Amino acid sequence: MDLIIAIKIIIMGIVEGLTEFLPISSTGHLILTGSLLNFTTETAKVFEIVIQAGAIFAVCWEYRKKIIGVIAGLATDPKARKFAVNLIVAFLPAAVLGVLFIKKIKALLFAPVPVAMAFIIGGIIILVVERKHKNVDEHDTAHARIQSVDDMSIVDALKIGLAQSLGLIPGTSRSGATIIGGMLFGLSRKAATEFSFFLAIPTLLGATVYSLYKAREDLSMADLPMFSLGTVAAFISAFFCVRWLLRYISSHNFNVFAWYRIAFGIMILITAYTGVITWAD
Repeated sequence: MDLIIAIKIIIMGIVEGLTEFLPISSTGHLILTGSLLNFTTETAKVFEIVIQAGAIFAVCWEYRKKIIGVIAGLATDPKARKFAVNLIVAFLPAAVLGVLFIKKIKALLFAPVPVAMAFIIGGIIILVVERKHKNVDEHDTAHARIQSVDDMSIVDALKIGLAQSLGLIPGTSRSGATIIGGMLFGLSRKAATEFSFFLAIPTLLGATVYSLYKAREDLSMADLPMFSLGTVAAFISAFFCVRWLLRYISSHNFNVFAWYRIAFGIMILITAYTGVITWAD
């Protein structure tokens, strides 16, 4: 593997891992990073989706006790079955809409300027939601209707699944839509964040498998080292990011991510229209 290509792959993997679970859009950052690195081939587009597996593995490792407990209890534990059903229900909206509309979404919105607009709009929405809670002590989650992912109903899961569907728009952020949607629907900040982690497992796994299937004729074993290296880089960076985020939300809100999104989006628009940076589609 060429050294320059390897460096690009590692950078893309790190970006994926650091942004997948933060409300700042991993897809948007990968599109922009790929544009800057001139890493925009058809294989590169599949690569951007496949390396999400690294982020999945990081969550699976962090929550391995919970996941093993749910799997082991499916036959005997109603609580485990309820959690599994909620995950499936929350997963379905994005899965169905993704299969139906992903081609049109990619054709129209997978470019830097639409991503920038989604960054800005998403940032404003986060600020609005956080402002709604400004009169509530951010360190006190007792006001939330749902304190744990195990307390969710099937209706709660469906609502969050519909919110996650907004993440199909690049730059919106799957995790951001899920977390902020969960908070709007009555989940505590911690419960919304954790459910976003769990929901990422079937969602990202499904996207990875579907992407590989669709691109099966264009891929070869020669691509395996590239995908493997990117996946490992994504796993390592996602592992540290997940642990950091769980500590962060215990005493902070999401406003800093909102302002980051707005500032970054404005920067992209300015550089695109002034020609300071030539963003590749």
